[in-house]
Amino acid sequence: MTKEKSLDRIDLTILNILQTNARISNVELAKQVNLSASPCLDRVKRLESQGYIKRYAAVLDAEKLHVGMAAFIQVTLDRTKADIFTQFKEKLVEIGEVAECHMVAGGFDYLIKLRVRDMNNYRDVLGKVVELPGVSQTHTYMVIEDVKEDKGIRLINE
Repeated sequence: MTKEKSLDRIDLTILNILQTNARISNVELAKQVNLSASPCLDRVKRLESQGYIKRYAAVLDAEKLHVGMAAFIQVTLDRTKADIFTQFKEKLVEIGEVAECHMVAGGFDYLIKLRVRDMNNYRDVLGKVVELPGVSQTHTYMVIEDVKEDKGIRLINE
């Protein structure tokens, strides 16, 4: 097993550029980080193989795709046992409108982000959520305005 190399300034710059524009050509990326193309590509491949880059994706316009309504649902389970967490997760991932789901510490168990067409679609999805194994309570928060969206991980060169 090879030891993972720590990230230097160039690695962090590469990661920052790629999370902003994953379609950048290797030649252009190399120019921006002041490397020749081959060493730049070697670094990108190393960052991929070490798991710093999990995947490449396009950011889609939810409004244009008719799923511009977002909601967050707090979910409280009726008991906190490993089997109910497993059952809940297995069924939740089958609901296509669920954009994200996070197990959280605090006053409830999960925070779910939905992307839906309209209130009727939301009601249908909420019906599926409340029927998931172990769900005892939900609270929904409808998104009125996106104030700040995820623009990637803030990279700090320490």
